[in-house]
Amino acid sequence: MTTRNVAVVVGSLRKESFNRKLANAVIAIAPPALRMTTVPIGDLPLYNQDLETESPPAEWVAFRDAIRGMDALLFVTPEYNRSMPGALKNAIDVGSRPYGKSVWDKKPAAIVTASPGSIGGALSNHQIRQSCVFLNMPVMQQPEAYLGHVSDDSFDDSGCLRDGPLKELVTKLAHAFHDWVDMIHRSRAALAEDSAHNAQAAKAHA
Repeated sequence: MTTRNVAVVVGSLRKESFNRKLANAVIAIAPPALRMTTVPIGDLPLYNQDLETESPPAEWVAFRDAIRGMDALLFVTPEYNRSMPGALKNAIDVGSRPYGKSVWDKKPAAIVTASPGSIGGALSNHQIRQSCVFLNMPVMQQPEAYLGHVSDDSFDDSGCLRDGPLKELVTKLAHAFHDWVDMIHRSRAALAEDSAHNAQAAKAHA
């Protein structure tokens, strides 16, 4: 079984945030074929094209290098004021530049949003999805993950999800994400192989 490297990007900067705990839960539950690593975004300077010189900020360079080396992305985030958090939007912008060198390009992704409220960060979820579409990232469609009524009581003292419907949904999501990432990469490999075969056949008949 091929192991895929996955960057986990958490939209909340708060140390004890529900979404950070949720991200850790997904990492713990995910199949072993997904090697998941949290890539921090809190230290990224705000994107400013004037800084995009021969020596851009070291934090930008490190972040871009970290994402570039990954096979897939998992975004786990709250919703702020009916939108995605500013820190996450900044990270997306930093990774998308310089123009034509986006580190997000073609990487399969999934989006999980969670909130103590009822709608589970749905608007943030769809905003991120909109950015992913523009950045050429195939996003997992189902199961949708707008996780409402998430609170400290959703986790035990060690930060693990308590048994119940939320844990069952996160488990389903983690395994569906594995299948999604694997399908995208296997499909691309098959297409590349077919293309190479067709090119050889055309050359042989030339």
